[in-house]
Amino acid sequence: MSTFAVSRAPLFGPQALGAVFVVLWSSAWIAGKVGLEFTGPLTLLVIRFSAAALVMLPVALLSGAPWPRKWSEYGHLTVASLLINGLTLAALYTGINDGVSAGISALIAGLTPLLTALAAGPLLGERIGAARWVGLVIGLLGVALAVMNKISFASGGWEGYAITFLALGAFVAGTLYQKKFCGAIDLRTGNLVQFIVAGVGLFIPALAFEGLRVEWSEALIASSAWLALANSIGAVSLFYFLLRQGEASRVATLFYLVPPITATMAFVAFHETLSPVAVAGFVLAAVGVYLGAGRSRPSARRR
Repeated sequence: MSTFAVSRAPLFGPQALGAVFVVLWSSAWIAGKVGLEFTGPLTLLVIRFSAAALVMLPVALLSGAPWPRKWSEYGHLTVASLLINGLTLAALYTGINDGVSAGISALIAGLTPLLTALAAGPLLGERIGAARWVGLVIGLLGVALAVMNKISFASGGWEGYAITFLALGAFVAGTLYQKKFCGAIDLRTGNLVQFIVAGVGLFIPALAFEGLRVEWSEALIASSAWLALANSIGAVSLFYFLLRQGEASRVATLFYLVPPITATMAFVAFHETLSPVAVAGFVLAAVGVYLGAGRSRPSARRR
């Protein structure tokens, strides 16, 4: 006979990595809000990725990191970067600038785990059990409750909502593409290439639509430094590392925690409202991540 038991597996090694990733990724909204007071969203992204590339260049050279050996690998890095670093953030910021409320934006982004799970099956061969599907639904409900007080349809036309959904699609596609084609490339040189691609790709739109206008200040420098070091280098590197260690659908469940953590940071930094309903949403989102990141495995083999 064979016996099987359901066990909890650590989220790709130390669970602390997942927690650090969520905190760093969530902090981008706070740092970005500060930086956008002094420049446009596209220009801020150019500054962010340019600074990140300048930091990663000596890191890659001095550490002797191997460079991609094939032109196809540079091509894969380019596609993934344009989707994740370029199109996703540019479309998301543009949607908010067109009047899409922060709550609607967060709710649309909350569809990331569900869409990733749906696509990861046929594209990556990942299997998702019933318990994980329940967790994905619970997590989305938690996100909806967490941002309920910020949901508003009073402003923003269909163009803003369409481009926000474009950001969602670009990020999901970029995540799956990164998982499938860029997993064997060294993170140091790979990130450097992707930061350069994102910076160059956003330069022309930033010049055309914003004139690269910048009001330099200590706050902008601090915001840009945090976005480059903590978000682009720290959070993105952790995201790619987690993708290499496990299934894309499991990593994606961590994004359910981003709106609650961001709301908590905004409560502390900007004294924004944090209602009991939002707190309940935080709890549901955490439950959704716990269930969505679970898996079952045999405890004994058939002899």
